Amino acid sequence: MAEISAQLVKELRDRTLAGFADCKKALVECGGDMEKAAEFLRKKGLVTAAKKAGRMAADGLIHSYIHAGGKIGVLLEVNCETDFVAKTDQFQSFVRDVAMQIAAMSPRYLTPEDVPADVLEKEREIRTAQAKETGKPDNVIPKIVEGQIKKWYSEVCLMEQPFVKENKKNIKELLTDLIATIGENCKISRFVRWEVGDSAAN
Repeated sequence: MAEISAQLVKELRDRTLAGFADCKKALVECGGDMEKAAEFLRKKGLVTAAKKAGRMAADGLIHSYIHAGGKIGVLLEVNCETDFVAKTDQFQSFVRDVAMQIAAMSPRYLTPEDVPADVLEKEREIRTAQAKETGKPDNVIPKIVEGQIKKWYSEVCLMEQPFVKENKKNIKELLTDLIATIGENCKISRFVRWEVGDSAAN
């Protein structure tokens, strides 16, 4: 096999943000094929993404997004580990996509864990009453309710929402892909969404 040039390694590093040694190894493993090497690094990154989740993410961006002719506004904080990553196209594109997601889908919470206990209890009560009215046996009602609560989470919690540009993935999976690509821990910290005439901002 031909020697892997430094230029080829640099191109892969620019594309994936992986380390020099990892890029060189990927190219060697994939016979110098850029596409295969990028996929090799992505798969490796997905395996290690969970390990990075505990690392400090104290840098990042606060991004503002105005939608629908000034009728909807979003303010969003997404964190990463270094200023270098915060300035990359991959990170900034992710931040913009999430801001548009918030504008379009109006999530009320970041994660299911952020749903207040009293709100969750009320949702369970409503769905339990509805299930009982259908005449379903008492022993299957809890399972029906849990399924409905999970679906509700996918509507009201940002991390559980299907991505508007690619609904086969949710925002949590999109974030995992970003971590795998850039090799740093990243997290969505907080957001607020305003809509003209709606006083109950998130």
